[in-house]
Amino acid sequence: MKILVFNYEYPPIGGGGGVICKDISEELALNGNDVTVITSSYKDLKQFEIINDVKVIRVKVVNRNKQDVASLTSMFSYLPASISKAKEILTNNKFDIINTHFAVPTGPAGQFISKKFHIPNVLSIHGGDIYDPSKSLSPHKTPLLKQIVKKTLEKADTVVAQSSDTKKNAQGFYNIKRDIEVIPLGIKPNKFSTVGRSTLGISEGKLILCTVGRLVRRKNLTELISIFNEIKNQIPSELLIIGDGPEMQNLKNLTGELNLNDDIKFLGRVSEEEKFQYLSASDIYVSTAMHEGFGIVFLEAMECSLPVICYDKGGQVDFLKDGITGYLIKHGDKEKFKQKLLGLACDKNKIKRIGSENKSYVRNFYIRNIANQYLSLFNRVINNYNTNKLK
Repeated sequence: MKILVFNYEYPPIGGGGGVICKDISEELALNGNDVTVITSSYKDLKQFEIINDVKVIRVKVVNRNKQDVASLTSMFSYLPASISKAKEILTNNKFDIINTHFAVPTGPAGQFISKKFHIPNVLSIHGGDIYDPSKSLSPHKTPLLKQIVKKTLEKADTVVAQSSDTKKNAQGFYNIKRDIEVIPLGIKPNKFSTVGRSTLGISEGKLILCTVGRLVRRKNLTELISIFNEIKNQIPSELLIIGDGPEMQNLKNLTGELNLNDDIKFLGRVSEEEKFQYLSASDIYVSTAMHEGFGIVFLEAMECSLPVICYDKGGQVDFLKDGITGYLIKHGDKEKFKQKLLGLACDKNKIKRIGSENKSYVRNFYIRNIANQYLSLFNRVINNYNTNKLK
């Protein structure tokens, strides 16, 4: 199968939506499919290269100044650039299907090429592209973006959400009557070797809490730091914050004001190997995010045998189970979050038991299983598209 993928972000730039796109694309390519990705340029990244059998084409965008976060101009300049590149590619190549990631800003590009070249289009929505409660310009409350998202959702041959929460938001906020498929995100098995805490600069005798993600308002890390400040005197502990983003300095300032500089480590953007090493060296994964479209980092934490404590708003409720994978706390109940964290922190046997069960459970979400679901969907969409053309 020849698959053309549109995604304005693709590693090493962007966040979870780019990572899952990369992992699925590589798994499909590994199984003999021909996969081409059109994504954004960034600094000195090559305009074309083949990475793990995936052809990656990067088009020039305007004002992409940060690796983790796209500017509005870079997002919207991706549209004409990606369309132009796709037209060029399609003069000499035929594709069986298009997979477009993100309703905005990528969606209109995939839909335009789909219509012009008569190729079925599967739209994958990731959560924040249709609903982000932390942003004043969230598409669900911005009239122009809302209309663009609605049309994109309606015109795609098939829409795939990564969680029932994202499906509900798409149908509710945009009055979408059509069915939406749900295929969860997935991860690659952790094949990195573990290292000792001393090698990573982590205290040996303390409880280690860890959180991973872009440092943006939606992650609500000020609340996590506040909770940590309240529990650290009751149980010796450290908090590892992995990731970079626009909130970094604000979070460091708050850490300083609370005299937590020795207890909180801002590790910045790290390699995949380092991320899994830090997770494997931790005891509990914690998140106070306002909302997650899915929360792939929760799977990564469970792969490293960690219990997960987080709020119950978002796609994570599809696979995290309160009292089984850790704790799902009612959104905004900071006091309950603190109580559950302290209770688990004081029960090392329970930490170990939940972590072991999570490690076994997460195998259901290995990327090969998710890629197979996508491949099955692609075949079904192509067959339906060809059948309808003959009518």
